Amino acid sequence: MSLFIEEEGEIRLPFDIKETAELVVSAALEVEQCPYEAEVNLLLTTDEEIHRMNLEFRQIDRPTDVLSFPMIEYGRPGDFSGIDEERDDIFNPESGELLLGDIVISKNKVLSQAEQYGHEPKREYAFLIAHSMLHLFGYDHMEEEERHMMEERQRIIMQKVNILR
Repeated sequence: MSLFIEEEGEIRLPFDIKETAELVVSAALEVEQCPYEAEVNLLLTTDEEIHRMNLEFRQIDRPTDVLSFPMIEYGRPGDFSGIDEERDDIFNPESGELLLGDIVISKNKVLSQAEQYGHEPKREYAFLIAHSMLHLFGYDHMEEEERHMMEERQRIIMQKVNILR
């Protein structure tokens, strides 16, 4: 697994961002039984930048906690059987890894939501990564049934890394 992390802005989160991200991404890959080595990009940024991105890509004029940009379309969430291993647009030609996509997280939201929900910033950060990884696997939460499925998968990932409420 390759995880590339870029950090913008002055805010620093009070824990090891790389170690926590690697733990959660690895757990998500294992829980979803991804049959490939995978690559994920993670950008930690500011409310201002995620607001700009949310407006540009989703036409929503406000900051959000996390944005997910999956590289793959799945027939069913987490179903890797339809992936064409010959496609060079979803596999890194240098490493051979499956390009899952990009995750963007607002560090401002990590801190404010952790305080709002009464848990540690590390837990909020891990949760946002787990949530976004599921989007990279094709899960969504627009319909009630989808939301329940995604929440259950998030719970399993968070239990696996033992970062609980």
